[in-house]
Amino acid sequence: MVTRRPARRRPAPRRNIRRPAPRRRSARSRRQRQRDAQVMVGVGVGALAVAALWALVSWLLVNWWILIVLGAVAVTAGAGWIHRRQQQLAWGRVRQQALRYGLPELDALHHRDFEYAVRDLMLRDGCADARQIGGAGDNGADVLATDPLGRTWVIQCKHRKDGDRGSAVGTPDLQRVNGTARQLYGADIVLVVTNGRFSARCPPLATQLHMHLADRRTLATWASGSRPLWELLPRIPAPRSGHR
Repeated sequence: MVTRRPARRRPAPRRNIRRPAPRRRSARSRRQRQRDAQVMVGVGVGALAVAALWALVSWLLVNWWILIVLGAVAVTAGAGWIHRRQQQLAWGRVRQQALRYGLPELDALHHRDFEYAVRDLMLRDGCADARQIGGAGDNGADVLATDPLGRTWVIQCKHRKDGDRGSAVGTPDLQRVNGTARQLYGADIVLVVTNGRFSARCPPLATQLHMHLADRRTLATWASGSRPLWELLPRIPAPRSGHR
């Protein structure tokens, strides 16, 4: 007789019991609460501003005479400012008309200040729109101006701290400004002015290119006197139509 062994019972499989994760505050809900708080603060500030404005308007309606006083004060202040501004402009015109430079004064200038001095002399002679534009990317032009006869001037300024003892202005300087003055700025008159001297090749080239040169002697006459530059230079183009 064969004896059977009792069958082994397999252990029941373990169940993975997941514990509930702790609740976390949603960052999105926090941002929403912050926005709601900001909205409430904004609404409150707006309501206070409206209330203050309404109170001010109501007070002014009762005390309407204050508006008349404030209006009179504003008109008086505006008239005073206009009068002072007119006086400043008038004195500026007087100073421009009396502007004079001597050669030692021009020699002592920095090259940028020399450009401003040329601009101021053009202003003195009636070029109301004269402006200094020299600097990086100026394409050879340092001063632009329109004279009272309607002609557009493009001026290149060449300053020499040693005056006529310094290096001479050469033809490359003329070629540089001539290549851009008429195409970019619509120049009627292209001028190179210096407190020094020009090389011997500059006058023939200037004549060929229909340019004008103002050397140290011409500059001295112009800066120390009262005659405009177009009365000192030869072969100046005729005035534009309507400016005769």
